[in-house]
Amino acid sequence: MQRLNKIFFAFLLALLPMMAMAQIDGEVIKPKAGKFLLKNATVVTITKGVLTNTSVLVEDGKIKEVGATISADGAEVIDCTGKFIYPGMIDGGTKLGLVEINSVQETVDYAEIGNFTPNMQALTTVNPNSVAIPVTRVSGVTTVLAVPSGGLFPGTAALINLNGYTPDQMYAGFKAIVMSFPSSGRRGRFDRRSDDDIKKANEKALKEANELWENAISYAAMSANGAELEYYPEMAQLAKATTGELPLLIEVNAASDIQAAIKWVEGKDAKVIFAGVAEGWRVADEIAKAGIPVVTGPIQALPTRDSDRYDTPYANAGKMAKAGVKVAIRTDGQENVRNLPFFAAFAAAYGMGKEEAWKAVTINSAEIFGVADKYGSVEAGKVANLIVADGDPFETKTNIMHVFIEGYRMPLSNRQVRLYQEFLERSPGLKMN
Repeated sequence: MQRLNKIFFAFLLALLPMMAMAQIDGEVIKPKAGKFLLKNATVVTITKGVLTNTSVLVEDGKIKEVGATISADGAEVIDCTGKFIYPGMIDGGTKLGLVEINSVQETVDYAEIGNFTPNMQALTTVNPNSVAIPVTRVSGVTTVLAVPSGGLFPGTAALINLNGYTPDQMYAGFKAIVMSFPSSGRRGRFDRRSDDDIKKANEKALKEANELWENAISYAAMSANGAELEYYPEMAQLAKATTGELPLLIEVNAASDIQAAIKWVEGKDAKVIFAGVAEGWRVADEIAKAGIPVVTGPIQALPTRDSDRYDTPYANAGKMAKAGVKVAIRTDGQENVRNLPFFAAFAAAYGMGKEEAWKAVTINSAEIFGVADKYGSVEAGKVANLIVADGDPFETKTNIMHVFIEGYRMPLSNRQVRLYQEFLERSPGLKMN
C-alpha cells in the first residue's frame, strides 16, 4: 500500500507542471499536419552545400522538393526570406523520456536490476508526455537516442523522434544493444579500492563479458540450426549483436579502456559503435585505424584528469574527427538535451570547425545509426525533420522560428516559455507603497 501511495504521488508530481500550464494557457496547441511551402530561405543542406533563395516543399511527412522555383497548390506558404533552413539535429545519446524527476525513483526508468539485461527495451519505457521533450524541441533537436544504463549489458537503446502519442509512433528506425565496457580505473574520487582490487575486478568483468559473448554465439548458432531452446530472452537479444543483426553500442571512456575495447572487438562479427570516448583524443589514430565510429559527449564537461587542460573535453571531438574518426555528438543527459547545439558550438570553436560540427549533430549521427536515407540532411525524399531559424542555431542569440518533425509543424511552446509569459506581465500586479 505504501508503495502504491508513492507511485500515485510520483504520478501527480509529474503531472503538476502540465496541469499548471493548462490553467495558465487555457488552450492546448497541437502539432499541425499538412502541406507546407517554406519559401525563399537559405537552405543549409549539410550534404549538398548551402543554397540561397531556395524553397522547400513539405508534404506527407517528407521533403517533397528542394528548389528555387516550386509551385505547390494548396500548400500553406511560410515566408522564410532572410531565414535559414537546417535539418533537425540528432542527439546521439540521452536519457530523454526515460526519467522525469531524478529524485523520485518511480519516474526513473533507464536502469534495471542485474548485470545482464540486454533484452530491456528503452523504447518501451519512453514517456511521450515528458515535459522535457517540448523544451528540447524548441532548440532545434528533433531526434534523440534513448539509452539505458546500469550493468554490463543494461539494455537496448532506441532512436526516437520528439513527437508522438506512443513510443512506437516516435520510433525512428534504429536500435542498438548497449555494453558498458569494463573499466580499469577508479569509479571516482571516493573509490578507496587498492590497485590490486581494481585490477581483479576488471579481469573478472572482462571474463564475464567474454563468457556471455561466447554463450550468445552458441545460442545464435543453435537457433539458426533449428534447435529447441529454453526461454532465455537475455541471451536471445545479445545473440543479435553477435550476428550483426543489431549494432553493439559500447560505452567506454579511458584511453586504456578504449584500446582494450578495440582489441576486444577484433574478429567479432559485430557492428560496433563507441560511445562516450572521453579520452578518445589520446588514441584517435587507433580508433580511426579500427574504423569504429564514435558518439562522444558531453562536450561541456570537466577534464578526466587533473593534469589535462581545461578545454580538453571541448577539443576531443575535433581531434578525433581530424584523425579520420566518424564523430557524432551527444549530451548524455535528460534535462539539458536542449543544449546540444551549444555542445556542437563548443566543439566547432575548439578545433572541429562549424561544418564538421554540423555534420556531428546531423548526417554523421544518421550514418552511424544507419538511417541516413531518412534523416540528417535537407534532401528531397527524406523525412521532413526541419528547423527554420533567423541565424545559426549554434549561436545563443538565434531564434528558432519553426520546427517540423515528420512533416508536422510543432508548437514552439513548453512549460518554460509559458511560465515566462505568465510572470512577464502579472495581473493583478504588485502595488508599491
